[in-house]
Amino acid sequence: MTRHPLGVHASIAGGIEKAFPRAEQIGCTALQIFTRNASRWQSKPLDPVKVAAFREAMLKSPITQVFVHDSYLINLATPDDDKWQKSKAAFGDELRRCSQLGVQGLVMHPGAHLDTGEETGLQRIAAAFKEILAEAPENVQILLETTAGMGSHLGWRFEQLARIIDLVPQHDFGICFDTCHVFAAGYDFSTAEGYSAVMAEFEHIVGCEKIRLFHINDSKKPCGSRVDLHEHAGLGQIGASGFACLMRDHRFTAVAKILETPQGDEHEYDLRNLALLRQLAGETT
Repeated sequence: MTRHPLGVHASIAGGIEKAFPRAEQIGCTALQIFTRNASRWQSKPLDPVKVAAFREAMLKSPITQVFVHDSYLINLATPDDDKWQKSKAAFGDELRRCSQLGVQGLVMHPGAHLDTGEETGLQRIAAAFKEILAEAPENVQILLETTAGMGSHLGWRFEQLARIIDLVPQHDFGICFDTCHVFAAGYDFSTAEGYSAVMAEFEHIVGCEKIRLFHINDSKKPCGSRVDLHEHAGLGQIGASGFACLMRDHRFTAVAKILETPQGDEHEYDLRNLALLRQLAGETT
């Protein structure tokens, strides 16, 4: 039986290469990390010794898929020119760091238009990407993450993701499908019928082949709340039935699935969530 690549967002404390043993000890076969402090604009260049250690650890690891999440400060839709310039510079740096490390997928939130309007924000994002990509390494794929739609954040409607992809044809964008965000945005896949309808809509608007990563988070808030509050898999409003549909969808068996929920002092929550997902997929332990 083909096993799903499952993992967590692991800490890089003490050295970026240390994320691998932390994830391996709980049985992960996929991994997500930050490469820098996600709450600061400035970051030190990657240490070549640490880069070499990371690449060696990745080569030897049973973890088969590795992703980086960009800084939370980056907003490519902002109308503030100073923050827009900082965001473009920071995102370009994120792409270069991924390339240095040999990581092929960079997850990012499209941005918030801050009351300038949806289309204005989408055009701002597209203009930023065109500038960034003109100087960016070509071996890193940008993964647009679905959002919950809090405030003026873009990416909560499938049409918005498709619009960005259409506006920037020079890049092969992928999608990071965050289950909590999609549910909170108003797409109810908590039942088999709902799951089929949501995925059919995504296929029609964006294309399911664009999904390169799932963030596996249940939702504390109801469908359509547009509030981003993660819950452990099966314990929130989506429930085990919704995740069972995803884990049994053969289109996505090879697509990595990353937990973004509290880990527990001894990773007890991660272990519980990983075990549940494998059970829902019908995998034997």
